[in-house]
Amino acid sequence: MAIDDLFQPLTVRSLTVPNRFAMAPMTRQASPDGIPGSDVAEYYRRRAAGGVGLIITEGIRLPDPAAGYPFSVPTLAGDEVLAGWRRVVDGVHSEGATVAAQLWHQGIERADADGVQPVGPSGINGRGEPRGRALRTDELPEVAQLYASSAATARDVGFDAVEIHGAHGYLLDEFLWERTNRRTDGYGGSLAERTRFPAEVVAAIRAAVGPDYPIIFRFSQWKGTDYAASIADDPTQLEELLTPLVRAGVDVLHPSTRRHYVPAFPDQDTDLSLAGWTKKVTGKPVIAVGSVGLETQFRSEKRGEVIRPAPLDRLVKQFEAGEFDVVAIGRALLADPTWVNRLRHNELDGFDGYDAAAALSALA
Repeated sequence: MAIDDLFQPLTVRSLTVPNRFAMAPMTRQASPDGIPGSDVAEYYRRRAAGGVGLIITEGIRLPDPAAGYPFSVPTLAGDEVLAGWRRVVDGVHSEGATVAAQLWHQGIERADADGVQPVGPSGINGRGEPRGRALRTDELPEVAQLYASSAATARDVGFDAVEIHGAHGYLLDEFLWERTNRRTDGYGGSLAERTRFPAEVVAAIRAAVGPDYPIIFRFSQWKGTDYAASIADDPTQLEELLTPLVRAGVDVLHPSTRRHYVPAFPDQDTDLSLAGWTKKVTGKPVIAVGSVGLETQFRSEKRGEVIRPAPLDRLVKQFEAGEFDVVAIGRALLADPTWVNRLRHNELDGFDGYDAAAALSALA
């Protein structure tokens, strides 16, 4: 019955997702000059046709040179770019699915191969080393407006929602994380102060898109430079982190984890995941993610290693317990665009595994 329940719709503001399966955002670097082509539209359409209810796009870099690199990562500005995204939206909608645009500023982790200096809260990277430069206090409203204008553009193009990328050690996460945020201007220090700028970004987006347009916020404990990192060390801190974001206008939270079933705070609860705790302390709809349906956790360490499927028993138990509302699928959907439909029809037994490096290499 729980599997059947995962195919029930969910409504959040103006968004009605036809089932509880999302495609996780995964960078493809397949949009020359930032323009998503017909191959990108077809790539997303195939996943929608395969049963996914909500497509969350790869990170879309904000229209500022410092926001992202390389330029094969799509952007959201210019006639050709917007025409490309309309093809994406139309293709997903033609299959009865919905689609959210993920807004991304890479912050201090932006590559500087083109000579553009990365920016972040304090000019410190995820390893605690000096890099790039710190954003001035008077620059922060401009950055917030970049997010806001991009969200309004996404809405006008036809996206059903936006997701703010606030995870994995990129700009907004750099404000949240004590290691990368050493500011003394009211935007750094306590957890409440470190949450201030991300909340201002959310508020700016809410003002730009209006009261009914859904806003998703993706956050994480782990970072690309440190899998063991932590922003919130207990449920009280997690609530302190998320409450200002919710008050500013976030509708759905997307806690990114490497393994969806790992307990977030085992000293408090030996079973409850980060998704479960997120829902418990906020009451908001939650998207769970992290090695769903796969034997191995996020990111294989060996090139060419075959990633094996795993039973969904733990996921079903989490859903039955009310830990999440939507589940995002990543690598399994790269390997098999029809994964959701095959699950629905009990046909996943034929999936023996895949080469992770090969699946990540092209718009299959």
